[in-house]
Amino acid sequence: MSVAVPGDRTAMIRQAFRLEYITLAWMMIEAVVAIGSGVAAESLTLTAFGIDSLIELASATVLVWRLIVELRHGQTFAEKAERMASRIGGALLFALAAYVVAGAGWKLWMQQGAEFSLPGLIISVVAIPTMYFLSRCKLQVANALGSRALRADAVESITCGWLAFVVVGALVAQLLVGAWWVDALASLGVVWFVIREGREAWEGKDCCDQHCK
Repeated sequence: MSVAVPGDRTAMIRQAFRLEYITLAWMMIEAVVAIGSGVAAESLTLTAFGIDSLIELASATVLVWRLIVELRHGQTFAEKAERMASRIGGALLFALAAYVVAGAGWKLWMQQGAEFSLPGLIISVVAIPTMYFLSRCKLQVANALGSRALRADAVESITCGWLAFVVVGALVAQLLVGAWWVDALASLGVVWFVIREGREAWEGKDCCDQHCK
């Protein structure tokens, strides 16, 4: 049974759809390039960045589903769906954090380094302004809709931008220093952002203000 959605809200939902479709397209590119270059360079930092992009890709897909649910069944039903989606996303991010910690520990133990990756640097640099633009637009629409899921997705975009900063710093350090331990230590810096992102998704916190100030 369909539930009518007010016209203004429908327009905002359609704007949210456009933002999520852009996110889906970018995250596909980011994930493929980051994981591919990470595997080629044996870079745990780049690979983790790419896996995080896959999780955000899944999150954006779920959010598209949540918006479709609201158009068909109303806001109340959609809010129940988004709470479940947030928990799933949080669990995946915690799993990613555990993977990075284990991988970093192994690389430090075995003294395994990584090579510099130009494609990885390029995708990371481009990700910074892209994520900033998407996060600001999503926050505006989220506030208009009162959607915690869309606000959480905006926070994920902000976190992705900060992750890109970490990756850029790690790759530049790898190029300049060339030490074997740079990649492993930098990947542990990624863990901090991933755990924070996962905790907020799991608890359903509305933390956009503190990220954006």
